[in-house]
Amino acid sequence: MTEGERRIVVGGLPIDVLTEAEVVERVRAALVFGRGGWIATPNVDHLRRAARDPALAGLIGSADISVADGAPVVWAARLAGRPLPTRVTGADLLWSLSAAAAEDGRSIFLLGGAPGVPDRAGEALQAAYPGLKVVGACSPPLGFEHDPEELGKCREMLLSAQPDIVFVGLGFPKQEHLIESFTSLLPSAWWLGCGAALPFAAGELRRAPRWMGSAGLEWLYRLAHEPRRLFRRYVLEDAPYALVLLSWALGTRVRATRSH
Repeated sequence: MTEGERRIVVGGLPIDVLTEAEVVERVRAALVFGRGGWIATPNVDHLRRAARDPALAGLIGSADISVADGAPVVWAARLAGRPLPTRVTGADLLWSLSAAAAEDGRSIFLLGGAPGVPDRAGEALQAAYPGLKVVGACSPPLGFEHDPEELGKCREMLLSAQPDIVFVGLGFPKQEHLIESFTSLLPSAWWLGCGAALPFAAGELRRAPRWMGSAGLEWLYRLAHEPRRLFRRYVLEDAPYALVLLSWALGTRVRATRSH
């Protein structure tokens, strides 16, 4: 990391102290020099699962940029006395990185989602940012990561398209594993694991109002719209871990205060 850049640890995972605009500028600057990389967007679910899986924690820790997607991660950092400037979501970076790509004459590739979703997401981005180069969209079938033939098709599409930025919306941690295995194909490209950002952009899913995101209530909005799929993860698994995370943060703050 260069002078002036800072990385903290929250719940065992590294988080860069960056705003969304600063992330975009770092990617733009790296692309100018032909340097690629990938962006991780840890939230409470990522922290919970990484806490039980050292290999997964190592994978997330290997990201060139890591930003807090979840509001509880930002709260925990602040409570621990290691404040982050803001929450930076994959869903927002999809748009801001695409805006920068359009301005700089860069190209993007969208990977993931149900059939038609990445194509419609690309159309929405092009409508918002005229001149944006969408050089490919791929909706691989379920289980493709275990099928050498389907993986080969994805590789060939990416190699043929030669994008500057690849948005991978396959869900955690499948998208991170794929990014890890594919980055060597396009060493000068940037990769973002962006989860539900593609169906949001395509209009397949509705995103929570901005005020709910700012208040840390986006999970509640999504739970109300997809209760059967998200109840176990959000209520039975992530909510208890969020309390553990905040308790860790408070303990960290108290210990730091006592040491002074």
